[in-house]
Amino acid sequence: MRRWLDKSLQRKLSLLLLVAVVLPLLATGVVSYRIASSLTEEKEKQSGTNTLRQMADRLEFMIRDAESMSVFIIGQKDIQLYLDNERADISLYTLNIGFLTNLVFSKPYISNITILSAHDYPTLSNTTILRSGLAQQLEQNEEKMKSGAKWWTSLYENQTSADGMKRVVSLVRPIRSTNQFRNVGVLSISLDENEMRGVLKNAGWEKQGYVLLVDGNDTILSGDSPEWLGRPLRERLPNLGDWNGGEGTFTYSEEGWGEDTVLYRSIAGTGWKLVGVIPTRTYRAQNEYVLAVTAVAIGIALLVSVIFVLLFIRRVTRPLRGLAGTLKDMNPDEPIPSFPVKSADEVGLLLHSFNKLSERIWRLKEQVQMNEAKKKEADIMALQAQINPHFLYNTLSSIHWMALMNKDGQIAEMVGALSDFLRFSLNKGEEFCAVQQEVAHAQNYAKIMSIRFQDKFESQFYIDSRLHDKPMLKLLLQPLIENSIMHGLQKKKGRGQLYVHGELHGDSMTFVVEDTGIGMEALKLDEVRRNLNAASGTSSPEPGRSGYGLRNVHQRLQLHYGSGTGLRIESEPGVGTRITFTIPMVEELP
Repeated sequence: MRRWLDKSLQRKLSLLLLVAVVLPLLATGVVSYRIASSLTEEKEKQSGTNTLRQMADRLEFMIRDAESMSVFIIGQKDIQLYLDNERADISLYTLNIGFLTNLVFSKPYISNITILSAHDYPTLSNTTILRSGLAQQLEQNEEKMKSGAKWWTSLYENQTSADGMKRVVSLVRPIRSTNQFRNVGVLSISLDENEMRGVLKNAGWEKQGYVLLVDGNDTILSGDSPEWLGRPLRERLPNLGDWNGGEGTFTYSEEGWGEDTVLYRSIAGTGWKLVGVIPTRTYRAQNEYVLAVTAVAIGIALLVSVIFVLLFIRRVTRPLRGLAGTLKDMNPDEPIPSFPVKSADEVGLLLHSFNKLSERIWRLKEQVQMNEAKKKEADIMALQAQINPHFLYNTLSSIHWMALMNKDGQIAEMVGALSDFLRFSLNKGEEFCAVQQEVAHAQNYAKIMSIRFQDKFESQFYIDSRLHDKPMLKLLLQPLIENSIMHGLQKKKGRGQLYVHGELHGDSMTFVVEDTGIGMEALKLDEVRRNLNAASGTSSPEPGRSGYGLRNVHQRLQLHYGSGTGLRIESEPGVGTRITFTIPMVEELP
């Protein structure tokens, strides 16, 4: 990608302008989509709140109607006479049954009205009750009965001859005598759960969501499914936290189900609550249209922007591309052509300056050619004075054979090692070689130096055979061996030892040059280490001085293998010096 950009100014400018245009457009699209999504969510919540309010209004109408009906029934004269009479009156019983039947007939949400007498007179009801859970409700709420206040039961089953089995919730209140102000009975007005469920289902709630009606104990009174009736709300919504206030909204999340929006509203006078649940996927479905419109708008804007940018950049860079093409195919021996200047902008000024520069270059070229002709003769003379490396190798080879013929083995050995040493050092200018070649070069140098300094040291090489064919930077070991001989072993009294190790450690190679010379004091060792790690901008020691070879090797290691490599030096006075470096192992020459 970088090479592709580097080869064309037009590509660079096009990419720059496209990024400058595309990023703001994409950012605008993202912000617009998020705002639209937020508005959609708020609209959905507001719609849900309004729907809950409508449901609450209808349920509150039923509740107020039941409460008003209870007051009307308690104040009815015939009801009072039946309950306050000293004995059961069959005529009043029949009259009141008809009254209750007519009262319930026009109200489908009233399942039944039941009046229990304190004197165990026959129960008054608009229909024959076969089985009812009212008695159990009265036993469980004995304290509420004693308080004399009205209250609402939890959900229970009521079986009648007319409607069969139904689930109901009842308004219960005691009946007092209007004459003696004593309890003469109990009134129960039951609301049909099917009618309440119809209010919840017909309100237009989200199809993927649901609405529940719960009592003050968070028990489900009505909802979308009969199987949840009478069960705690927290079984349906396990992670539901505390909620306060008469109306509100919060986010509910459950592992494996995603997030839902929960809305709730209290029913006045009962302690009940309406709980509505809207899945977040409802918002996503509505946002897909917004996303599609936004994507199309941004796509069209991007396409127009791209076409405009490319045409503009092409027009601007056309003169520069023509200039670059001409220079690329130009013959150096021919004059540089001039370009017509058609604009006064920066590109026009550039072409004008190029025309002037080309004329100047042509004049300088002619002058350089004349100077080169004058130097040619001097160059030929200088070349004649150079030494041909092959002549040097042949001469050393002749000396080697003469020494062998004269049976002077030491001279033959030294000349042979020197010949191999020089041949590897030149090595056609190549920087890398096999480990085996580098070790052989170091052995030749050690052999020459051992003959030169007789009885001063003995050298031993221990190289892992697996390293022989691996490539490495050449001329690394010889300067380290030279340093050990010249600054360690030569200055020692008596004979010393020189060890060279090559070891394989995983994906790296470690080389060690160790001697038993005089070693270094701590201050001297610190100075050598500082010289190795000196900044690249500082002056280096001059060739031939102490530290030049080590620093040269250290810098070459870091240059070719990275700053993590380099020489590590350890030394102890009177014991010797150990120099180590580690380089990565590669399979082929760079």
